[in-house]
Amino acid sequence: MSKYAIEIKDLVKTFDSFKLGPVNLTIPKGTIVGYIGQNGAGKSTTIKLLLGLLRKDSGDIRLLDEENPNSVELKDKLGVVFDDLLVPEEMTLIDVEKFCYRVYSKWDKKQFYGFVEKFNLPHKKMIKNYSRGMKMKLSMAVALSHNAELLILDEATSGLDPIVREEILDLLLDFMQDENHTILISSHILSDLEKVADYIAFIHNGKILFMETKDELKENYGICTLSNEEVNNFDEEAIVGRRIHSFGQELLVKKSLVPDGIKLQKPSIEDIMIYFVKGVRQ
Repeated sequence: MSKYAIEIKDLVKTFDSFKLGPVNLTIPKGTIVGYIGQNGAGKSTTIKLLLGLLRKDSGDIRLLDEENPNSVELKDKLGVVFDDLLVPEEMTLIDVEKFCYRVYSKWDKKQFYGFVEKFNLPHKKMIKNYSRGMKMKLSMAVALSHNAELLILDEATSGLDPIVREEILDLLLDFMQDENHTILISSHILSDLEKVADYIAFIHNGKILFMETKDELKENYGICTLSNEEVNNFDEEAIVGRRIHSFGQELLVKKSLVPDGIKLQKPSIEDIMIYFVKGVRQ
């Protein structure tokens, strides 16, 4: 049995104006991985390929030791939350529960209605009349009520108010009390990922630029502000990205290559992404 919940090797998917890959990514069991990148970088495409919602051009994908994304056994072990509900909006919550009972072999009605009460969701209102926050809470209730081992969330917290986002993050941390559970969560709200993620995987223009632990990222990089003259004497190998100002330059640097005496600030995950993407790359 593999120690990885998700294994992606040389994954490629080509569209008319965009190419994903080749993507190589392994996600250890028992971890939360934040999947970050700009809109259009390939996050949602990767997730759709993982779930068999898109057909890959080439490469290998394994989820929980299973190569067939459409296998019934795998579907039982997956909890999926997209930025919108994947059920007909004419359904009510009661209809959704009955549907899930037929779909999942380990469906837990009692647990589901426990989440429903916790979230104060109306039973008989049609889904199309739910607010966005209510829809996301219902999606989470479904994902967490059939004994899933792997949660995959695609922009599940976007557009939600901070209180609802915090509730969802708390649910994710509760889910991770079982050391065999794993979460892959894509989001552009990087402050949320800072709170819960063990690893950060960064995709840009269809390619993974890095996957490192959150703590390693913050330890390996620093931000410094230097005059143009100081930058000219700086090791270019140390510079990841830069912002040029009238008074000098602000640099994201590799701390291991920075000489003593340079004052460094600890970057946020958002800082690191911005410098990788927006900085004037060398």
